[in-house]
Amino acid sequence: MTGVLAVAGGTASGKSTLAEALSLQCPESIALVHLDDYYVPAHDPLRGVWTVSADGHAVLDWNHPGSIDETAVTHAIDAAQRRPGVLLTVVEGLFALSLPSVVQRASWRVYVDTPDDIRLARKILRKIEMQRQDPRLFLRNYLQTGRDRHAAHVAPSRAAADLIVDGTASEAEMLAAVMPLIEPALTPPATPSREQGVWGVPHTSAVPVFAL
Repeated sequence: MTGVLAVAGGTASGKSTLAEALSLQCPESIALVHLDDYYVPAHDPLRGVWTVSADGHAVLDWNHPGSIDETAVTHAIDAAQRRPGVLLTVVEGLFALSLPSVVQRASWRVYVDTPDDIRLARKILRKIEMQRQDPRLFLRNYLQTGRDRHAAHVAPSRAAADLIVDGTASEAEMLAAVMPLIEPALTPPATPSREQGVWGVPHTSAVPVFAL
């Protein structure tokens, strides 16, 4: 069975950046599961948690863990672990340290901690520059429910983390903080020694496996 690394943090904290950077270190050995891909269908009012947005419309509450299809997440993690060559599955998302299906499978738990004002600024810039959206509705929703949802469902999961990563640090610095935690999972198992007929000693080198 492969290892599982759960990466949580608030919106725009840098958790996706960290997870994707990790996968690039060893793309054939690391599988990624993004929890954002497993919300229940927004057109199905019988599933998930619903709320009323700032513009008065009933919408799926994207900031509540009850809106994630946990069964689908479980299947995705298990499928990733069964893929040939995969040694580590990285599960990232707001609720990676809140959903029982993820927490129970996690070998290591990381929380990307970023001040609220920086996260909010990043999200606004993303709305404007990348998504070409007017951020006013997002800001009203943030004030109406988003801020409270973070305090209730995301921030408390920080206490479950094995490692707290500074989300204001550079990508290289975040990688340097996490790699020592997961390197054991990425070390190939020892193979029998043909000469001695015993299990070989894991290879060591003065050069790190992953150069940042």
